[in-house]
Amino acid sequence: MPPPLRMKRINDRIKEILSVVLLTKIEDPRLMDVSVTDVRVDRELDYANIYVSSLDKDADQDEILEALSRASGYLKYEISQEIDLRIMPKLRFFWDPTPQRADRIDALLAQIRAENEAKEATNEETIDSE
Repeated sequence: MPPPLRMKRINDRIKEILSVVLLTKIEDPRLMDVSVTDVRVDRELDYANIYVSSLDKDADQDEILEALSRASGYLKYEISQEIDLRIMPKLRFFWDPTPQRADRIDALLAQIRAENEAKEATNEETIDSE
């Protein structure tokens, strides 16, 4: 079992490599706007859980995950060329809804701000008219 600092380095390096490969070497149109949000390799280095999201709000997550699963052999090869591990972990892909949730929260906060500004403007008009 690798120490925690080494695990973090492995996770970060895999994330970096996959991000570069997805941007520069993959030509699948389904994977054009896909970004790697997190990588978590288990302690035994058997599996690398890779969390992805898409900048395209209309993207079909099942289609993206299927395309990544089909490309996992190539992606694993690319990782193995950059990282020297005795055993290369199996890649498992998961959808990360965090960016969509963050967009939703931003929209709700903007709506609340707009409502508060409208209330303040109404209150000022009421005070001025008295």
